[in-house]
Amino acid sequence: MGEDVGVRTFSREDRARYRDKVRRCLDVFAEMLRESRFDIDRPLTGLEIELNLVDQDSMPAMRNADVLAEIADPSFQTELGQFNIEINVAPRRLTGTGTAEFEEHVRASLNAAEEKARAIGAHMVMIGILPTLRPEHLTAETLSQNPRYALLNEQIFAARGEDLPIAISGVERLAVTADTITPEAACTSTQFHLQVSPGQFADYWNAAQAIAGIQVALGANAPLFFGRELWRETRIPLFQQATDTRSEEIKAQGVRPRVWFGERWITNVFDLFEENVRYFPALLPVCDPEDPAQALAAGEVPRLAELRLHNGTVYRWNRPVYDVSRGRPHLRVENRVLPAGPTVLDTIANGAFYFGLVRALAESDRPLWSQMSFSAAEENFTSCARYGIDAQVFWPGLGYLPVTELVLRRLLPLAHHGLDRWGLDPGERDRLLGIIEQRCLTGRNGATWQVETLHRLESADHLDRPAALREVVRHYVTLMHSNRPVHDWPIP
Repeated sequence: MGEDVGVRTFSREDRARYRDKVRRCLDVFAEMLRESRFDIDRPLTGLEIELNLVDQDSMPAMRNADVLAEIADPSFQTELGQFNIEINVAPRRLTGTGTAEFEEHVRASLNAAEEKARAIGAHMVMIGILPTLRPEHLTAETLSQNPRYALLNEQIFAARGEDLPIAISGVERLAVTADTITPEAACTSTQFHLQVSPGQFADYWNAAQAIAGIQVALGANAPLFFGRELWRETRIPLFQQATDTRSEEIKAQGVRPRVWFGERWITNVFDLFEENVRYFPALLPVCDPEDPAQALAAGEVPRLAELRLHNGTVYRWNRPVYDVSRGRPHLRVENRVLPAGPTVLDTIANGAFYFGLVRALAESDRPLWSQMSFSAAEENFTSCARYGIDAQVFWPGLGYLPVTELVLRRLLPLAHHGLDRWGLDPGERDRLLGIIEQRCLTGRNGATWQVETLHRLESADHLDRPAALREVVRHYVTLMHSNRPVHDWPIP
């Protein structure tokens, strides 16, 4: 969402000044790339998980301010909707037992936070879209109190000039209209961060784009929205539509959406930041007092605040990130394609598969993207979001095949190799990638479990759809706390 901003309105002068400042930031960023001023000594990985809050009846609980006050931990932060919070996990290296340390830390943090939330009648759920959400839960009144969300909502609708149509055709169909961006709050995700050097960035970003569809197919966990069974990862089309600043006429002119897969393989990280500046007008034109050129000339590390804020309002599925930590600038690939959940263990297994596979492909002698069109990667992404673990995908040298067959035959061995390159303990490697293997062999992920459970409750227990959805969430929460991987979850 970008940096915190206060309540304000923007003038034409604000926008002109901001455009000039962003372009100056881009020039300074280019100079920093030429001078190799980035931290590349100890590459770290990071993790963010967005969470839903529910009450005793498995319905959304609009209590994030109260829950955060109870938790009182800066790792937990507000998110767009009052039923959302987010945990930011401190970055770690993948060497040795780094993944086990991630898992232990996340489980301990979430358990402690859940205990405090429970004391005020709320519970945390890691899931792509909360099945019990209804239209009345996604209104202007349910936006979080942070002024940046109201301001962002105002700016997106000012750019559109009309309400948002949301239309998704899957197993069932949904067509609604929204007058706020709160449908975006329904989309809760997991984000993996991978620090890379400027010289390696293009290879890692291209690799991440190439496997984005595979990640979604294996990790799909959002098949239900507003009581309808839609795509296996409904979060993808919903997020794309809920933040669209374009009217129908603007779409017809070929203007790019702010939630964007991209349109080409890149050769340099600069390409992505430059595209963001060239294609997308500012949503939040807030200027920082720093002069980035003067800061660089003085031997300081520029914050590039305007470039970072603008970058935060262009929602690439694999986003480039410039940041400064301990006085040193660095670059990260932020992988945003996966939903939250189902369990901490599933999340860490998803991370191991991603980190291992992306490294193996990025360091391959013959880059995958030299054998595969960008449009094929985008087609895989859409197909995998729609059909999940049952999707068919295209892969160079293999043609079209089931995604599970591709993972078992080709990608798991590559992920093993990549994790070895990171220096991950072999026992950890096998434990986590074994979960991915079993998901493929059983054909069960979060989305298939939710749908099978819903159908069972409706048919065997003769529950109507709203009651069945509440039961889906109740069973889901119990199994989530067990930390059993989702391929091993029983159908109640």
